[in-house]
Formats: sequence, C-alpha cells, structure tokens
Amino acid sequence: MESFFSPALGVSKHFLIYLPPSYGTDRSRRYPVAYYLHGYSGNESDWVALAELDRVEDSLIATGLPPLIVVMPDGDNGWYTDWAREHTFGECMADTALSGRGTTFCTARQRYATYVARDLVAHIDSTYRTRADRRHRGIAGLSMGGYGAITLALAHPDVFGAAASHSGVLSPLYAGPTPFAPPPRYYTSMDSVAAHWEGFWPSIGPAFGSDTGGWYARDPARLARRLVASRRPVPALSIDVGTEDGLVSENRAFHAELTALGIVHRYAESPGAHEWRYWRNHVTESLAWLAEEIGK
Repeated sequence: MESFFSPALGVSKHFLIYLPPSYGTDRSRRYPVAYYLHGYSGNESDWVALAELDRVEDSLIATGLPPLIVVMPDGDNGWYTDWAREHTFGECMADTALSGRGTTFCTARQRYATYVARDLVAHIDSTYRTRADRRHRGIAGLSMGGYGAITLALAHPDVFGAAASHSGVLSPLYAGPTPFAPPPRYYTSMDSVAAHWEGFWPSIGPAFGSDTGGWYARDPARLARRLVASRRPVPALSIDVGTEDGLVSENRAFHAELTALGIVHRYAESPGAHEWRYWRNHVTESLAWLAEEIGK
C-alpha cells in the first residue's frame, strides 16, 4: 500500500500498485500503466482481495503478453468526477452518513477526476519507470469505476489511450425501455432523476449536480459526442456486462450510442449479475485487452 498527497482533493490518498516480476531485475525497462478503479462502497484493495488481479496479471505475463504496471487508487464514493457541489472536510466529518467512513474518506475538495487523471498519473510517472504517454496508459473499472474509466478516458484523451468497463454505470440518465430497445429514452426532469437514484443520492447528487446541465456534462454518451466533434483521437473502448445485471439495458443503450457515432469499440455480454463472481471471471479479459492495446 502506497500513499501520496493529491492537491485536487487536498488530502493524502492510498493506492495499491502491482509491479511486474521483471520490474526489480530489469532496471532499464519502462512499462505501460493500467489504472483499475473500484466500485461504489469499495476501496483500493478490492481488485486484489476479491479478484486476485495480481495473480491474474502474473499468469498473463507468463503466457507472453506485455507486462503492465497496475495502479488501484482509493476513489471513495466520489464517482471519479469533479463534483458539481463540493463540501469541506469539516462538513464531510459532520455528516452522520459519512463520518463513519473516517478521515480517509473525507476530503477537503471533491475533484476526483483531476485527482486520478492529473495528480495520480503525474505521481506514478514521476515515481516509477513508466512509458509516460497516452499510447501506453489505460484505465479500467467496475460499476461506478466503469463509469469513471470511460468518462475519464473520453474527457482526457490526452492522458488515456484505452478504457475498459465491467458492468459500468454508462447511461446514468437512462429511463427505458427495459429491456433495452431503440430508441432509448432519457430522464429530462430532475425529480425523476432523483427518484431513480434515491439510494445513491447522498453522493451522486452533489457529484453530478442538482440540475440537468450538470448531469449532461458528465454523461458518457454526450462526452463521446463532444470528443468526436472535436476531432481528437478517441480512446480504444471495451465494455462488458452480465446478462442478469440490472445495468444491462443501460450498457446496451451506451453501446447503441457509440455505434451511432461511428466509434469502433468492443462490446460483450456474458451470463452473470452485478457481483464479484462476474468481475472475477472477467478481469482476465480486460487485462489481456489492455496489454494488447497499450503494451505495444
């Protein structure tokens, strides 16, 4: 477990880092980096503790795939976005819903996108032997972390060359139909949005904002549309979701939006629900895909 001070958050944050077996012996070699984001209510140790990411990466390297450095940061329940409505460290600690998470959960500012895309990336590149350019840098995540991986890559194509989502929250404004059928419908009323996200509102409300403008600015499909219009390079994208996952319709809607925009991407569905059994079974696929995309 490592830590560093993030100016964007105003506090020190923990991260777990996997270094390939050759890192300590071949001191002239530099490595591509993959960032793996945890889900809601998770932490930086989840990918190793619950999916054995370190063992999986060892086995992939043994088959001949390019080795990766893998960084797993603590993202709190921050949605990996710069919050629309920030609160102070003291306000966080005074909030009975948050204070039980302790000082490592509360931050002076809630600029989680800047924390990952700028502060953490800069720290890793200055501390470890990385190949410090977008072509050799990828990001992945599950659920909330899948949302973070896709949106960070689309918003920062200068930083990330590839992004993978497992069971991601990729259409946060999706209203139906369920099961998905074109054309998708999206919420336009904040009352409907708040009702849909009721259980998650204490974090996603301040993060995304209390008006539709804040939600539109953070919507993955709209970020993809803006990136295409800007004519900047679009990161390679990989999306998978379980067929029994409550987010499958939302993932299908995002897949349809990318297809309509002409964005080439990988999309897959497999049996499984929104649970660690599914993510444990599919982390091999995202690691192997990222090794091919950023390891060349």
